[in-house]
Amino acid sequence: MQHQLSTSDIQFRDEVRGFLSQNLSQAASDLVRYSLPVPKTIQKDWTRKLFKQGWAAPNWPVEYGGTGWTMARRQLFEVEMKTHNAPELEGFGFNMVGPAIIRYGSKQQKDFFLPKILNAEINWCQGYSEPQSGSDLASLQMRAALEGDSYLVNGSKIWTSAAEQADYIFALVRTDPAAKKQLGISFLLIDMNTPGIEVRPLLAFNGKRLWNQVFFSDVRVPRHNRLGDENQGWTVAKNLLGNERFMVSRVAENKRILSRLHELLASPQQVDIVLEAAFFKRLVALEIRLSGLEAMASRLLGRFDSGLSIGAEPSMLKLLGSQLVQELDRLLYEVIAYCGLPLDSVSRPDDPVPVCSDSSDMIASAMFHHRGYTIAGGTSEVQHNIIAKQVLGL
Repeated sequence: MQHQLSTSDIQFRDEVRGFLSQNLSQAASDLVRYSLPVPKTIQKDWTRKLFKQGWAAPNWPVEYGGTGWTMARRQLFEVEMKTHNAPELEGFGFNMVGPAIIRYGSKQQKDFFLPKILNAEINWCQGYSEPQSGSDLASLQMRAALEGDSYLVNGSKIWTSAAEQADYIFALVRTDPAAKKQLGISFLLIDMNTPGIEVRPLLAFNGKRLWNQVFFSDVRVPRHNRLGDENQGWTVAKNLLGNERFMVSRVAENKRILSRLHELLASPQQVDIVLEAAFFKRLVALEIRLSGLEAMASRLLGRFDSGLSIGAEPSMLKLLGSQLVQELDRLLYEVIAYCGLPLDSVSRPDDPVPVCSDSSDMIASAMFHHRGYTIAGGTSEVQHNIIAKQVLGL
């Protein structure tokens, strides 16, 4: 069911669309539309345009550079950004560690980090998973031993997205090996240019560098770069994971994929598949599920903004949203048919011309990338366990 917009919401939507028409270049929009890589220079330029407008951090409090928008405004803004194919902002900073710094950070940390996130001066990556600690983060072993005014960090993190471009990494480290698993963990903000850090690429099967393994050898981290109390990093991490799972509900992204699907179905070449009852039934079923996901996200974000307790709901959003992206991808791939056979034109530097004129070959690459959505932020199996425990009491 479509959410009914108020007159003021319609005016706001029109204001956002006007801003997009004046500030979002066709070249940048096409990169997103065709799932092509967005250079960091373009992402930073777009971030600074939003920052100048005062729209870079809709989910932050006004006193730290946020907008003061209601949940409905934030949702509306995100949908307009996605459906107009605007580049995504650096999510690790704006949606994850930024809110954590606001909630748990010292004045010094807030004054130093928050303005640099808003103005795209710092890129972040996330240091959670380890070779032997994936979804069970409480079993992590990367050690941080306090020596005077700094921690000496040793170990490694894996599946670290964008580490090769990051200026800082926020990392969970074990500061008390003798404590219970969740109680001996601290949360550090680590400068990636610190001596002793090595970043090694982990290539996907299409040859792209999507992840990394980051090694720490006697890396010294100032004590004042610990976020929250020592051995209480699990509290910070749980809050941050909640923010991440709200973020990866992917309502707006699902809408963008659905819009692309309808765009392709409208072409004369797709008359036959549109008339297939089985295909149409699957499409309508996914549209209904997306409407339900959007309503659920709106309700839960409203509770979140009101300071009400949130239980397993972020896990529900994460589970449903990531699965829906993958199912829409499959429909999209069926529609483009043979046009999606090549991996993507970016992987063919000697033959960059796509098989089809609209860069449909990139859809396959995006579909493979989206397979990771049911892993990142906690696997679907972990989300099922959380829901079973917190909702069903199993």
